[in-house]
Amino acid sequence: MIINISEYKQLLDLASEMAKNSYMYVTYPVDEISDAYTLTFFKSSWEAAEHCYEMSNDVDFYKSLPTATLIRDLSTVSLTGIDTTENEAVDLLGLANRYRDNVAFLYNNLKQKIMNEKNFDYLKDQVMYTGFGEALQSELKQNMEQLKPEFKLQHDTFYGESRVGAELSFRKSEQSDLYFFNSYKVSLQKEGSEESLDQTFYINKGNNITLKEAYNLMEGRSVNKDLTNREGETYNSWVQLDFKNTDTRGNFMLNHYHENYGFDLEAALSKHPIKELNNPKYKDDLINSLKKGNIQSATFVKDGKETKQFVEANPQFKTVTVYDANQNRLDTKQDKKEEVSQKASNSKSRDVKETPNDQEGPDEKKETSKRRKAQSM
Repeated sequence: MIINISEYKQLLDLASEMAKNSYMYVTYPVDEISDAYTLTFFKSSWEAAEHCYEMSNDVDFYKSLPTATLIRDLSTVSLTGIDTTENEAVDLLGLANRYRDNVAFLYNNLKQKIMNEKNFDYLKDQVMYTGFGEALQSELKQNMEQLKPEFKLQHDTFYGESRVGAELSFRKSEQSDLYFFNSYKVSLQKEGSEESLDQTFYINKGNNITLKEAYNLMEGRSVNKDLTNREGETYNSWVQLDFKNTDTRGNFMLNHYHENYGFDLEAALSKHPIKELNNPKYKDDLINSLKKGNIQSATFVKDGKETKQFVEANPQFKTVTVYDANQNRLDTKQDKKEEVSQKASNSKSRDVKETPNDQEGPDEKKETSKRRKAQSM
């Protein structure tokens, strides 16, 4: 196909638009300069062949080719390095063959650039939706462009009076230039304390703990998550840090309270005179906030009077913990009754703690032994 090199962009736009509308074949005059007026597009190969037969004679001869092939050849023009502003007629296929090595080199570079841009877009979204916002995007891109085997980014914020520092870890694949966001280490430093509490949270597809959820966990609260097991099956569970036990990496272990554990957050809330439960939207907002591990304000109504208090989910004892307006814990009779009942139940079943090989750790064995002795006395 002979084209005017200065018109290749217009032809590329035309061919791309026709392909979007399912015109998969194009016909062109073999010995004339092809432009937007001499190219004809068809949806089927037999229609294109019929058109070529009807248009061809002793002087003019027409051929057809897939629209995708035309798009490919036109797309390589800018990679040849020739001057596309000249009003020059060139053979499109011959042009691609003449600059084959240069086109291949530039095409591979372009392909790598596109892949790197997609990798950056994926990582920046992953970082943002894990709770770190957009502030790290520039630094993330700079480190990726330097092709470092691994790098770390720092992030600091405050929740109330507590300082929360995070160190995000990225590593480049050994098989390609793709980077992965592997984990982030959180350091929680409360007001007036010189010591910090540290915990590393790992990035898993679909299982990510957000920064705010990480903070809530490190404050001792529980978070509800949809998780994926080793078999790829999705399940729902409440998770809570176990500050008495650590794994081989020094991280606090997680207690899991699965769906079959029997904690019903809405039922636990209904045992309290909470005004927001009477409004479907406010009730959903309250429940969703508690599932993220937040300590949430609520309006308690007693004897016709409204009082602002706070609640948090307590899946271990299948209840909610209530605090006064100053966030001092209120131990209600119902809380105590359920806590005693749950402790008795836990002495019979120890399947909620996630320990290696589903076995009891040393501390659990000691606790179980103590309970058995107490029950036998």
